[in-house]
Amino acid sequence: MKKRLAVAFTGPSSSGKTTLILKVARRLIHENGLKVAIVKNDPKDKARFDVPGKDSYKFSDTGAEVIVTSPTRTTYFSQKQQSLDEIIELFGDFDILLVEGLKNLPLPRISIFRESIDKEYLPYMNALAIDGSINRIDYDLPQGLDVLDLNNESTVIEWILNHAKEV
Repeated sequence: MKKRLAVAFTGPSSSGKTTLILKVARRLIHENGLKVAIVKNDPKDKARFDVPGKDSYKFSDTGAEVIVTSPTRTTYFSQKQQSLDEIIELFGDFDILLVEGLKNLPLPRISIFRESIDKEYLPYMNALAIDGSINRIDYDLPQGLDVLDLNNESTVIEWILNHAKEV
């Protein structure tokens, strides 16, 4: 079996997590030829994926586990929280898994900040991705913490390829 890698991204709302993950995923897929899987955590359970009245909504609304297939995609609606291992099994074949959120997962983690760094994230991060709006000298950062340029996805990808966890 080939090596599959996983890394997580955390940070406050509007810090740029989704934007960075999108840039990284596109480069990994289109320039590196890798298969990428993405997990997004919805801690406030606000995401909506279907429209009331449609069949898939009606099926999911029963409380059942639902898979909708079409010629171009497969969508899975689950009524229960899945463990990381269960999610990985759902994806099947991939090279790199990018996880947004879920700061308690045992994965190498890049924390993303703009304007200021929330010190509560320090115990959970292995790398820090910031932009020019943050002066590193203003913070007592842990020794050995990798600091990445939030606007340079090449260095973020290099960090991922060197530090991601095999899953």
